[in-house]
Amino acid sequence: MTVSEVAAPKTIRIVLAEDQAMVLGALAALLDLEDDLEVVGQAADGDQARHLVAKLQPDILLTDIEMPGTTGLDLAVALNTEPGPNPAVVILTTFSRPGYLRRALDAGVRGYLLKDAPSEELAAAIRQVAAGGRAIAPELATEAWGAQDPLTDRERQVLRLAADGLSTGRMAEQLHLSEGTVRNYLSEAIGKTGAENRTEAARIARRQGWL
Repeated sequence: MTVSEVAAPKTIRIVLAEDQAMVLGALAALLDLEDDLEVVGQAADGDQARHLVAKLQPDILLTDIEMPGTTGLDLAVALNTEPGPNPAVVILTTFSRPGYLRRALDAGVRGYLLKDAPSEELAAAIRQVAAGGRAIAPELATEAWGAQDPLTDRERQVLRLAADGLSTGRMAEQLHLSEGTVRNYLSEAIGKTGAENRTEAARIARRQGWL
């Protein structure tokens, strides 16, 4: 076989989702230096990322966790429950808490990497995920399998609103629940976190990566 007959490696098409413009630009520039990686779309929030994924049909969605609107974990859940070919989701974040990783794995994420990792590790992880594998930051992998999130989705919702300082009445209004039901969810969340009040419960849950 001559050199001209050797098939070129498949280019891995990537959509980036990151709400910090400087980080987004730096990531795109770094990944485009790799011969087999191509950044085909850049999104500043989760909703824009979902639109770009539907339009461009990339192989990989590389996303942060916390973004305006739809979060990276919300994106992963949505993409893994929708029919049709969907990209593998790789999380790139500063959150090194096992609770976040456990939630990401439960959402169907195929890669979970930290932003302080070397760029060559990120490129290698993207290739591994694109080939059907999984890539997890090694310093988190062992802890994550034992990390259990005790909160239900509703308890997580009320704690997020509690962290924002909303009253029980406002929470009930936003979640379309009765105030008694909201108080029950808060009570359960406070008990599960071992906190003394809703504010402390939200702080503990965020520190553990459950929010």
